[in-house]
Amino acid sequence: MEIKSRKVTVQKSAGNLFQYLKDVKNFEQLMPENISKFEVIREDAFVFALKGMPEIALETKEAVASSKLVLGAISDKIPFTLEGTISDVSENSSEIELLFSGDFNPMMAMMIKGPITKFLETLSSQMEQLQ
Repeated sequence: MEIKSRKVTVQKSAGNLFQYLKDVKNFEQLMPENISKFEVIREDAFVFALKGMPEIALETKEAVASSKLVLGAISDKIPFTLEGTISDVSENSSEIELLFSGDFNPMMAMMIKGPITKFLETLSSQMEQLQ
């Protein structure tokens, strides 16, 4: 299952946006309002939970300076990745598109498609507001 966010323009250069996202503690500022937990567990990993949902632990799986950052689930129970592809627009702005990829059975995919789509939209919208 793959879900893409819309491309959003961020008022940061690609390099600055990449550095911001590489620091996992910054994801707390991007989370939806209904977050019930956010905790950095390592320099490259964090755990978060939204109200009514199980905790999700993510870690940095791949980082390509100024262009791509891939976070993935620490647990093998629900294997998925969240990839951010960054491209320069100008000296002080960049675009980012998020891609959620996971291997789920059809029932699970049907249940999580709506919440994941909404989550990606929130992350994108929050990034759009960054200065």
